[in-house]
Amino acid sequence: MNRTCACNIPSRPSNNVFVVNATFTFPSWSVSERFNFTNCASVRECPACIETGCAWCKRDKRCIHPFTPCEPSDYERNQELCHVAVEKPPKDSGGGRVKESKRNRTDPALQVFYIKAIEPQKISTLGKSNVIVTGANFTQASNITMILRGTSTCEKDVIRVSHVLNDTHMKFSLPSSRKEMKDVCIQFDGGNCSSAGALSYIALPHCSLIVPATTWISGGQNITIMGRNFDVIDNLIISHELKGNINVSINVSEYCMATSCRFLAPNLKSSKGRTNVVVKLRVQDTYLDCGTLQYLEDPRFTGYRVESEIDTELEVKIQKENDNFNISRDDIDITLFHGENKQFNCSFENITRNQDLTTILCKIKSIKNANTIATSSKKVRVKLGNLELYVEQESVPSTWYFLIALPILLAIVIVVAVVVTRHKSKELSRKQSQQLELLESELRKEIRDGFAELQMDKLDVVDSFGTVPFLDYKHFALRTFFPESGGFTHIFTEDMHNRDANDKNESLTALDALICNKSFLVTVIHTLEKQKNFSVKDRCLFASFLTIALQTKLVYLTSILEVLTRDLMEQCSNMQPKLMLRRTESVVEKLLTNWMSVCLSGFLRETVGEPFYLLVTTLNQKINKGPVDVITCKALYTLNEDWLLWQVPEFNTVALNVVFEKIPENESADVCRNISVNVLDCDTIGQAKEKIFQAFLSKNGSPYGLQLNEIGLELQVGTRQKELLDIDSSSVILEDGITKLNTIGHYEISNGSTIKVFKKIANFTSDVEYSDDHCHLILPDSEAFQVVQGKRHRGKHKFKVKEMYLTKLLSTKVAIHSVLEKLFRSIWSLPNSRAPFAIKYFFDFLDAQAENKKITDPDVVHIWKTNSLPLRFWVNILKNPQFVFDIKKTPHIDSCLSVIAQAFMDAFSLTEQQLGKEAPTNKLLYAKDIPTYKEEVKSYYKAIRDLPPLSSLEMEEFLTQESKKHENEFNEEVALTEIYKYIVKYFDEILNKLERERGLEEAQKQLLHVKVLFDEKKKCKWM
Repeated sequence: MNRTCACNIPSRPSNNVFVVNATFTFPSWSVSERFNFTNCASVRECPACIETGCAWCKRDKRCIHPFTPCEPSDYERNQELCHVAVEKPPKDSGGGRVKESKRNRTDPALQVFYIKAIEPQKISTLGKSNVIVTGANFTQASNITMILRGTSTCEKDVIRVSHVLNDTHMKFSLPSSRKEMKDVCIQFDGGNCSSAGALSYIALPHCSLIVPATTWISGGQNITIMGRNFDVIDNLIISHELKGNINVSINVSEYCMATSCRFLAPNLKSSKGRTNVVVKLRVQDTYLDCGTLQYLEDPRFTGYRVESEIDTELEVKIQKENDNFNISRDDIDITLFHGENKQFNCSFENITRNQDLTTILCKIKSIKNANTIATSSKKVRVKLGNLELYVEQESVPSTWYFLIALPILLAIVIVVAVVVTRHKSKELSRKQSQQLELLESELRKEIRDGFAELQMDKLDVVDSFGTVPFLDYKHFALRTFFPESGGFTHIFTEDMHNRDANDKNESLTALDALICNKSFLVTVIHTLEKQKNFSVKDRCLFASFLTIALQTKLVYLTSILEVLTRDLMEQCSNMQPKLMLRRTESVVEKLLTNWMSVCLSGFLRETVGEPFYLLVTTLNQKINKGPVDVITCKALYTLNEDWLLWQVPEFNTVALNVVFEKIPENESADVCRNISVNVLDCDTIGQAKEKIFQAFLSKNGSPYGLQLNEIGLELQVGTRQKELLDIDSSSVILEDGITKLNTIGHYEISNGSTIKVFKKIANFTSDVEYSDDHCHLILPDSEAFQVVQGKRHRGKHKFKVKEMYLTKLLSTKVAIHSVLEKLFRSIWSLPNSRAPFAIKYFFDFLDAQAENKKITDPDVVHIWKTNSLPLRFWVNILKNPQFVFDIKKTPHIDSCLSVIAQAFMDAFSLTEQQLGKEAPTNKLLYAKDIPTYKEEVKSYYKAIRDLPPLSSLEMEEFLTQESKKHENEFNEEVALTEIYKYIVKYFDEILNKLERERGLEEAQKQLLHVKVLFDEKKKCKWM
């Protein structure tokens, strides 16, 4: 930024010239300069005044400072540039010089030059190639130079004249420079330098706004560019791009001042449609982008109206389509033609923009007979820049015609509306009637089919299912003890038969002896349960580890169970005794579950196992009799409404002739390899394989020699064979990329077709879990999927509702009813009028405790027994057949068994069920059977109570036999190690508790000894 410094020199010069030394000092540098100042007032003659750089005041005949006007209001007129006399050597003087003489100023050898002006007085920092200097006698000089002196530089620029145009004009090309003001003087033939005034170097132009920014194709609109330093531009250019990436530049005439430039938009008729052009400023050889000007289609005028309110004035309203043009008064010229080629200029008033059209209002004033002119007007000429249009007058229908036509038009519209409405209403009624008839027919059919199925359907239960696939005791116990912690299974199932009994670690032997101290063990359990971070999961794991560790000491484990149960009763008696044993939130509750599993394993295997397996098999057969969606596992036949497949298509049974490939190493001679299998045409290939496997098992009494994922199916048609797959190249891909699984119907397999079961060569995989990108029976709701279903099902699919298929729940219940009752009665019956020892013992124990605590409410004891046996053991077994059998529980089987388990528990409940029509179907399904079951349960509890009590010797003998059965079944060392982890985790708390209890001093010493042994063992491992 340029700044001006000013100072006053107090000394008064005594002659025409005085010297001033100036020094400019800054923190990092300094500049010194010597200045010669001329006292302009001391010069008396005009030439001498001009030669020194001063100015001559013509009015006062005196020499003045060049920047001081004679009068502030009349500087230009009163200041003149005097003639400058320059000696010009004569051509024959031989190089001599002739001096100027006051007496002889008309000497031919003395030529007089003078400077009038320099244009322009402002240029950009890029310089300028055509600076014009005006004056006189320029053609007489042979050597003309311009000298530029800046105000902020010490150097001067000397520029030779570019071209002497004539005697009064010459041109210079000035170089680029920094922003500053320079003094200019002209030197003729080496003479004195005559001042030409000041020249300013200023910054390059800068554009800030183009108004308006939108114009029409024909051009001619006044465009204004706002900004700064526009007085140094050379010219203004419009640049636009044609087809083929050809840039076309158009020079336009402009009128520029320092802060604005005005120009007329050029015609761009060659560019069809809207286009954008770039406005550029040229300064020397540099082009500066100034912004964008948008060209749109020319305005479109629709008509005009002429109105006269008074006889001396006309209003002309011209209608045009709405656009984005900003039309000003200077852009538009309107002329009204009337009569015989008579015309009036219309003065523009304003423009009003409405929703549909824009109205231009102009007025014609000071006229006569305005009404006559209005009626005789013919057209209006509108000039917008280069655009000239003639607008015709709007045709306005007469009022009478409008009033007559309006009622007729309204009547026609009303009649048409009534006719169309009645037609649509009839069509809608017809469609609704058809839909209702279709829905009624569908409902009739489904209800009749459901009724017929309930009365006539028979399920061929396979009695010869071979040997019940019981799990051995070891796996049964572990799945019961650790239902969610499968990681411990492989640790406890090591082969223990070859283990040396004397090989037990010393530390574990000591811990085993310490655990056999009843007082110590009870104290440890109570101490652990008081710890906040001893979670429910930790309590269950600790109870299971303790059961494994004491598996061969069931008499001692039973005594621990008694003590802990009494302690639990003490806690619950003060609050709500009916809630005791309801949840698994303490060690004793999980310990009771494990104890029941150990003691009732024989009863489960001998009495309940076979009817339970028959129930699972029968339920599975019933489910597979109807469609099952392999993706969601929903089925048509189910006990659980949430798993009901109600979006079921029509299906048919297909009888297949299945040929099994012989496997010599796995097959006996009497195996039947040709069997008939019934499948559904909506079954996937994987479902068909499972049914074929089950049929082989039912036929031969033993499973096929290969796993399900090791075999494949082939369809044999004559000599051709085609492998059947769930997904192959022929699979239907629905919208959104969802693939529909192949079914028996997809391959068009008919009754009696031959299917070959073969062993895959390699690369067989496990069961496939399909993602959301696949579908089977439940198709997404869209037109494309309905087309896949076929036209026959498209209408029906829309009317299917879930309630239509609730009879399938009842059908499933009826199919398994006899098997289910057989299972329930095997659980709450007394074979040979004897109850299992564990049940009789524990029920008598609960009766005795209730009597000791003087609990007279029989419901409390009933609830205790229900919570300890049915809820804690039987429900867990009924919901998890994989705990007892070597089978795989599907999600659908799990949902059905949950309904059965709920009905089982309702039979033991004392609360009378109040069920209404809105009750859940899972409750309603067995609502009529529950009262009968409740009476049987009460009789069961009474029969157990009426049995003679067991003696201590009988119970000990039973527990001792059970303990011997399970010797070497588990690795007790692992269980002891896990128990020690809990003890050492809360070692300080347990030790403090032992110190406060009397009679446990010896146990405290043993615990410290056990810790020392374990620590030494740990050190040895590190060594």
